[in-house]
Amino acid sequence: MSITLTVIYFATGLLFTAAALLAVARIVRGPSILDRVIASDVLLTTLLLVIGAEMVINHHTRTIPLMVVLAATAVFGTIAVARYVSKQDHPAQHENADQELQDAAKNVDARDDTIVDDVAEAAVETPETERAGDK
Repeated sequence: MSITLTVIYFATGLLFTAAALLAVARIVRGPSILDRVIASDVLLTTLLLVIGAEMVINHHTRTIPLMVVLAATAVFGTIAVARYVSKQDHPAQHENADQELQDAAKNVDARDDTIVDDVAEAAVETPETERAGDK
């Protein structure tokens, strides 16, 4: 291995280490959950890059399944937290939606009752001979 490659590998390792340490510091400090989620994504991305660099250096592809699992974990974790945070940011909006659904269900029930009453009234008003002839 030449001295140039050794210097490049060392510099790359230092940059990956700095990125990982800064991401861990942001995870610890916060202040919000979104800062922590972004920092954990940066940390997982850095880990993926380290694994990829190790594959290039050692000329193998054995750790690709590990990279896929880490990437999927990062994506699904981010989606889960984003959904949780979006529900926490607008709780009144979700409560209003539940109330609107309940009101809509009551309106449908009221319309169904009205339709049943109208049909019953029409049946009472229709003479027996017309009903028998309709069949």
